[in-house]
Amino acid sequence: MLSRYFTVKKEACEHEINIQKSRFIAHIKRTETEAEAQEFIQTLKKKYWDASHNCSAYIIGEHDQIQKANDDGEPSGTAGVPILEVLKKRKLKDTVVVITRYFGGVKLGAGGLIRAYGKATSEGLNTGGIVERRLVQIVHVTVDYTWIGKIEKELRASSYTIKDIHYLEKVIFEVYVDEVQVDEFMNWVVDLTNANCNFIKGENVYLEAKIN
Repeated sequence: MLSRYFTVKKEACEHEINIQKSRFIAHIKRTETEAEAQEFIQTLKKKYWDASHNCSAYIIGEHDQIQKANDDGEPSGTAGVPILEVLKKRKLKDTVVVITRYFGGVKLGAGGLIRAYGKATSEGLNTGGIVERRLVQIVHVTVDYTWIGKIEKELRASSYTIKDIHYLEKVIFEVYVDEVQVDEFMNWVVDLTNANCNFIKGENVYLEAKIN
């Protein structure tokens, strides 16, 4: 699993621009499999069956191992590839983009099409929002009640994130810790409590933070 990567927000988004009387509608969604990406593309092709083109591209996989681009009738290399290049430039993973075009009567030429599809993709991404997904581990910290005030105060002032606090026979803090910082975190808590603590390492999950 990657320690961190960029992708789009989970909710699908839509953004429209007009260039030389043509409508370009960007549809963007996070997809973790090629089957999901293809399903999204086919759904939009059915919805916008009367459009001039439904061009698409996607990047999927931890190492970007699945990359596809489709011009859907536009001149070769003028639509799908420009969409894909924007995704690569933004270093996005697990993302599919479909640009629906309604031709407005003015031919844009190859260069104009490349710029138009690239712009539609970029503006769509800006509208929908980019997130950074950061791999963290949930660490369970158990302490006596005498330490609760100090531990909570120090945690909230730190870069670590409290997931939950359980008030049982003892207090259990569930804390999100970057996977590469787990040992450092545990040593820090040991110092804070003079070693009056216990740890259980929980599952690994991704936390998301919007970056634009």
